Amino acid sequence: MTAPESNASRPGKTKILTGRRLALLGSVAVLGIAVLAGGVNGNFNISAFAPTSAAQAADVQPSTGFADLVARVKPAVISVRVQIDQSGTTGMNSDDDSGNSPFPPGSPMEKFFQQFGQRNGMPHTKQVITGEGSGFFISADGYAVTNNHVVDHAKTVQVKTDDGTTYKAHVIGTDPKTDLALIKVDTDKTFAYVKFADSSPRVGDWVIAVGNPFGLGGTVTAGIVSARGRDIGSGPYDDYIQIDAPINKGNSGGPAFNVEGNVIGVNTAIFSPSGGSVGIGFDIPSDTAKSVIAQLKEHGKVTRAWMGVQVQPVSAGIAESLGLKKAQGALVDEPQPNSPAAKAGIVAGDVITEINGTPVKDSRDLARKIGNMAPQSSVKLTVLHSGEVKNLTMTLGTMPGERTASNEQQDDNGAQQQSAVPHLGLSLAPATDVAGAGGKGVVVVGVNPDGPAAEQGFRAGDVILDVGGKAVGKAADVSKALNEAKSSGKHAVLMRVKTADATRFIAVPLGKA
Repeated sequence: MTAPESNASRPGKTKILTGRRLALLGSVAVLGIAVLAGGVNGNFNISAFAPTSAAQAADVQPSTGFADLVARVKPAVISVRVQIDQSGTTGMNSDDDSGNSPFPPGSPMEKFFQQFGQRNGMPHTKQVITGEGSGFFISADGYAVTNNHVVDHAKTVQVKTDDGTTYKAHVIGTDPKTDLALIKVDTDKTFAYVKFADSSPRVGDWVIAVGNPFGLGGTVTAGIVSARGRDIGSGPYDDYIQIDAPINKGNSGGPAFNVEGNVIGVNTAIFSPSGGSVGIGFDIPSDTAKSVIAQLKEHGKVTRAWMGVQVQPVSAGIAESLGLKKAQGALVDEPQPNSPAAKAGIVAGDVITEINGTPVKDSRDLARKIGNMAPQSSVKLTVLHSGEVKNLTMTLGTMPGERTASNEQQDDNGAQQQSAVPHLGLSLAPATDVAGAGGKGVVVVGVNPDGPAAEQGFRAGDVILDVGGKAVGKAADVSKALNEAKSSGKHAVLMRVKTADATRFIAVPLGKA
């Protein structure tokens, strides 16, 4: 669980951490980013733009910079302040000035740890902590967008508008996987608001960020869109917009505008050696935010589409072994039993190349495309199956709850027969002779560290299930399949391998075998 960023880092109290890191702007959190199913609810208008008052407009002088734009949008940007019961969080202890992460070493959350979890200098025994972030109104009746990690486990929420007025608010819904949240101000007053952009920005377009860095209140910075489709390692749905407009601690949940005054993204993370802005910020794209926020408004939660396959990218070696001209598509490691994919006839070794006629670039692209569709949608897939192109129709399911990954360990104790495949540098034994191996395939019981198999990541305990599309049960089967592939002129052979974590395909170069 996460806690919000604090406003402790004010002038004279700024804590600087060294070493390169990816940091959240509001609080400690893992960014589980996903593109969601469903569209914008027709009854929830998040596409209208409310201008500021006539008096405010009259005070605005013509400008060659961004002043006119800022005068229009700034009243819709808010500061978000929360109080959190620390006992409600997990894995969070009060930080000290050493900058040490409160998370276990090597855990997914550790790499995102930043001084943005610092708590107002309060002693470790304090149970209630405070923090600040940013947000923006998307409707006149007080609905506002911010980051999930800003309001996660919030006991109380307050927002401060651009005119300095403070209002109580409450959380409507959150989505940790996209790090987005919808809050509502508890008042009948109407507010200036902004809309999400309908089109995606181009690299090089101007971008203006407005937010609450270091608790200072409405601050404006400008820059350009530096890159699109950034994968920062937070999950299979990563599709961030990278901007160079300076954003810092406290900007979390704030908007990034285009020159039309529409929101192109929600500021969420920065890449920083020191904890301050170095001009590399990451925004959740507006199309993702629109879908998420619409579902949170209507249902208080997000529902995602699901096809039920474990996939991996098609590397150059895998493409060569399958006869593909390009290293493109998503290779199916294993469909889940009774999943939509399994019911549609997809099997391990298939390569999904198109969805509804649109090419699939890689496994991440497949995940995003499926995530953009609604559960129970019917989709048409183009699949490469055993060297032949097949067209399948599949009805998507609803994403089930989080699944615990299998961590079945392979045990090489008790193996009665071991045979070597010298060209690969592997010692193998039938799975039937190895306790806990599951009875199928051949178990890797030894790996020559200088051999080609070691270069491909093979480890003792791995189970080779098939080679070149043929099931294997003993070392001789592996050798035979390798020789047949080499005789047919192939430069690589595809092996389906079960590891402690998952089942995946590995392309083994035959030139080294």
